Amino acid sequence: MLFNEEQIEQTSRAMKAMSHPLRLKIISVLGEQEVSVQDIVEKVGTSQSNISQHLAIMRDKGVLRTRKDANRVFYRVGDLRTLEVLRMMREVFCGFGE
Repeated sequence: MLFNEEQIEQTSRAMKAMSHPLRLKIISVLGEQEVSVQDIVEKVGTSQSNISQHLAIMRDKGVLRTRKDANRVFYRVGDLRTLEVLRMMREVFCGFGE
């Protein structure tokens, strides 16, 4: 078996947290950098409340990490290997190349 029960549940929760198109777009905006909520809102093009809800879901599932600086919140991908997994999924499901 590739996964034990706990690993299956943990992986499933993380994949569900990333499965929404807007959440994938947010991860794409983040890439390997740390980005403020305000910058994410500008780059994704939806309301701050909508972005904040999606960020909270991914943070709660361990996909994203945060850092506060004064009254600004910055987000980053929690483990950069997540980006590699998503790149592989893109290649499998969307064909090769950029």
